[in-house]
Amino acid sequence: MTGKTITKGVAKDIAIVAIGILIIWLGLRVVFGTENPFYVVSSGSMVPELQVFDVIIVQGNEPFQSIQKGDIIVFNRPAGHDRVIVHRVADIIDDNPKTIRTKGDANPSSIPGTDFPITEEEYIGKVAYVIPQIGYITRILMPPVNYIIIAVIVGIMIFKQISKSKKAKKLSLLDKQDATETFQDASFELTDLPKDSEYSGFDQNIHNSDEVNKSESSDSDEKKDS
Repeated sequence: MTGKTITKGVAKDIAIVAIGILIIWLGLRVVFGTENPFYVVSSGSMVPELQVFDVIIVQGNEPFQSIQKGDIIVFNRPAGHDRVIVHRVADIIDDNPKTIRTKGDANPSSIPGTDFPITEEEYIGKVAYVIPQIGYITRILMPPVNYIIIAVIVGIMIFKQISKSKKAKKLSLLDKQDATETFQDASFELTDLPKDSEYSGFDQNIHNSDEVNKSESSDSDEKKDS
């Protein structure tokens, strides 16, 4: 009886983990707008920007029309669509239809059939994030376990990033509230000053002007007497 209970518990845990991983994977596909949101760098053509076994996260929701010179993009090799390439946009060849040329940072020049001509048909997405060196998992473990582990790691990193953003916004709102309260306290302190302090400078000017008037009147009286 106990053995059956343990077996059921293990099976339940495995099912929960499997469902969790599936949800993460589907969620990543929706968030990044592509069937495969991450790729493992397999060549040194983008060194030092990207190293072999770096994992890149691709933003498929980035429109092809908004891609600019200097962006790092992922695309199918134009000649045959037999490989997925990640290179930097080197030039916009044409605007109608938009056609671009790329180049690997470590390559001396663009390669015909690989770097150009690239149209919207070849475009997969723009590189959004880079996770250094976790692609080694793909050599140690066989599919689909390696992809599952990478998906979990990516999901955790994104969750942490979202949590940090929320905390930063919360702290910003608290700072604004503290600044407002400090300003209000300072205003109360100013309005609570004694009247003598508020108008002492003004009263002093009045007294000084009275003394000047008295002096002028006495001078005029002396002139009359003379």
